[in-house]
Amino acid sequence: MTVQDARSSQAGSLHTARLTLRPARAEDLAALHAILSDPVATAYWSHPPHSGIGESEEWLAAMLAIQPGEGEDFIVEHEGAVIGKAGFYRFPEIGLILHPRSWGRGFAIEALGAVLAHGFEVHGLPAVTADVDPRNAACLRLLDRLGFRETGRRERSLLVGAEWCDSVDLLLERDAFFVVQRLA
Repeated sequence: MTVQDARSSQAGSLHTARLTLRPARAEDLAALHAILSDPVATAYWSHPPHSGIGESEEWLAAMLAIQPGEGEDFIVEHEGAVIGKAGFYRFPEIGLILHPRSWGRGFAIEALGAVLAHGFEVHGLPAVTADVDPRNAACLRLLDRLGFRETGRRERSLLVGAEWCDSVDLLLERDAFFVVQRLA
């Protein structure tokens, strides 16, 4: 996917060849809970699987409360069904979670490519950061394909449930992203 493949439209939505990325709505709760309560989807997420819908409701409320100058998160839809979320909970850190049924179909790179282009072009971000569990090899490969480079590693950086997790810190500079996009 190139930057030209993603386009903005009504009310802050982004569209790619196969996906719609749109602002969250209260009615997304059930679909998001299905993802956030799934132990496979959340294996390397910053929180353990949600044990009840109340946790997902609080998470969605926080997503809805993001102020325009602080971040911009999107619900990811494929053929009208919610398959995940991608965006900036807080600028400049990017995040993504998709339902495992959507894995292996190129949706992650398509969604992140659109969000990154939007972040650089609309919000004028000079760079974007990511924090990835080093065991999440698929995510590290994905971010490498998008042009991210490793800037450091931290041990025991995040307590997820009862488990301390390490982090790989990554950075994508605006110019590097657009070079990668031109070569795609």
